[in-house]
Amino acid sequence: MLIVGEKINATSKRVAEAIINRDEEYIKGLAIDQADAGADYIDVNAGTGQGSGQEISDLKWVIEVVSEVIDKPLSLDSSDPSALTAALEHYRGSDVMVNSVNAEMERLEPIGRAVAGRNASVVALVMGEGGIPATVDERLEAANTIVEYLDKQGVKQEQIYFDPLVLPISVDTEQGLVTLRTIEQIKSRYPSARTIMGLSNVSYGLPSRGMVNRGFLLMAAAAGMDAAILDPTDSRMMGVVRVADMLTGRDPACKGFIRAHRKGLLVE
Repeated sequence: MLIVGEKINATSKRVAEAIINRDEEYIKGLAIDQADAGADYIDVNAGTGQGSGQEISDLKWVIEVVSEVIDKPLSLDSSDPSALTAALEHYRGSDVMVNSVNAEMERLEPIGRAVAGRNASVVALVMGEGGIPATVDERLEAANTIVEYLDKQGVKQEQIYFDPLVLPISVDTEQGLVTLRTIEQIKSRYPSARTIMGLSNVSYGLPSRGMVNRGFLLMAAAAGMDAAILDPTDSRMMGVVRVADMLTGRDPACKGFIRAHRKGLLVE
């Protein structure tokens, strides 16, 4: 399973302060820790709520700071299409992920063109103007809109990482199953595309959130999830990732799991 390290995200008060104050050492430390813990990509989100122009400047700064200390590719993360396209133009790495688009044309069109121009991967949220759909069928309609448009731009299905979306099960206990079924249907309809998910929403409002997140990761892996946005420094979660890879046939002869055990990386 591909792992995107989530910790450099300005929704965290401490990260936002580090970005505003240009605290290079703190941001570099987060990048190094996640890379050392096994992240395949490092997510960078610099949205501190100070406007589009400032976000573009901040995102470029974070890209430069992180790229100084690690050689992992980045996932450029913003809700602002102009910030994403500017960051993608600024980023010089050969491998990059853009997070995110959805079925709204005002987001899909500019980011779709930018992704096609860079041959980048793109995270696609299966939602449109009405917010997160409640049903599997509605989410698949959004996925189809995204695939059709990106195909016209020359973006291949294998460049797309669909996010099936997950709502807190503390609000609606059916939403975990809706997400899992969405993953299954996406993998069936678009076999070349991939799936990705941030797990933490599923446990919002519940106690023992780590336990819920780890359990849901295993279920999502069985449904066909290819990638996860999470904290790679969480050793228990990373242990479950290795178990998921082993149980879903992604770890031939269990070599990765055994290697992790011998290195003392598995925490029960």
